[in-house]
Amino acid sequence: MSKRDFYEVLGVAKNASDEEIKKAYRKMAMKYHPDRNPGDKASEEKFKEAKEAYEMLSDAQKRAAYDRFGHAGVDPNAAAGGFGAGGAGFNGGFAEAFGDIFGDIFGGAARGGGRAGNAYRGADLRYNMEITLEQAVNGFTTDIRVPSWDPCETCGGTGAKPGTKPKTCATCNGSGAVRMSQGFFSIQQTCPTCHGSGKVIAEPCASCHGEGRIKRNKVLEVAIPAGIDEGQRIRLSGKGEPGMNGGPPGDLYVEIRIKPHEVFQRDGDDLHCEVPVSFATAALGGEVEFATLRGNVSITLPEGTQSGKTFRLRGKGIKGVRSHNPGDLYCHVRVETPVRLTEKQKKLLREFDEALNEGGTKHSPQTKSFMDKMKGFFTAD
Repeated sequence: MSKRDFYEVLGVAKNASDEEIKKAYRKMAMKYHPDRNPGDKASEEKFKEAKEAYEMLSDAQKRAAYDRFGHAGVDPNAAAGGFGAGGAGFNGGFAEAFGDIFGDIFGGAARGGGRAGNAYRGADLRYNMEITLEQAVNGFTTDIRVPSWDPCETCGGTGAKPGTKPKTCATCNGSGAVRMSQGFFSIQQTCPTCHGSGKVIAEPCASCHGEGRIKRNKVLEVAIPAGIDEGQRIRLSGKGEPGMNGGPPGDLYVEIRIKPHEVFQRDGDDLHCEVPVSFATAALGGEVEFATLRGNVSITLPEGTQSGKTFRLRGKGIKGVRSHNPGDLYCHVRVETPVRLTEKQKKLLREFDEALNEGGTKHSPQTKSFMDKMKGFFTAD
């Protein structure tokens, strides 16, 4: 099958600069690298195609031959005396480009075994904490227990038995990486003997079994600030996993989850609640007092208050972590229908209903409005 044009593969113009070519290859390598697309044969082929195109166009001599003669000018199987690149030259040139590019993209030793002795920052950890709405409003301090890796006290973190030291890996000569060549391609991989550390432990520490660290639980104090909201995080600097080879530890992030409340629903810094009132209170009006997360409040219901009426109490909501002023409390009135009536109560209610009907629709404005709208559906044009 014929090869695609190298410039087309990388998506650059034929007069592209070396930096533009390198940048285009970086982008494609990030997208199609096998480590990012395990088992995806199509991505693997695109990655190989991009590698070959970059190797050829990043070398001034090979690029000049390709620009003049096309693929024939860099074909290693071309006839003697031509402008072929040659197998050895291809492998050597690509190995250097591969190391430079992927050292930048994947962090060198962190992705491919890299240089021994490099210090790596420890991993960040996340702890999900579920709290009540009252705790979120007022804030509190608590202790949490989290699993952690601590440096082994027996070996001092070396992983070697006390009195011994790790030895330089003979497979990679301490580099932590080995090169694997296949055809034209040379790939740097983590050393299978030392797993990228560049050291081999002949006599492992009995306490940590050569890990250099021990897993144990630790108790940390966490201060939850007043006004914290769902999904917000608290960062505990340096409380994550310890670093490797003397690197700094990671951080611990405490992520907040707030339990549903029986009465109040939170919306940012605002609170919403339903306030049940009796039929008589809604009809005659009056004061309704109830408890909130910040003490008792009262609302004045005017005469004839309808179910669904909302009252806004300014400043009675929550003062968020980043807010200057507290939010509001929205009280939604729900007129409660009486239940389990006695015969006497039923009789009085019927008499009351009859009295209302004698007054016409002036006592039930919503009913009149609803019926008028319904009549409109059946009115002929």
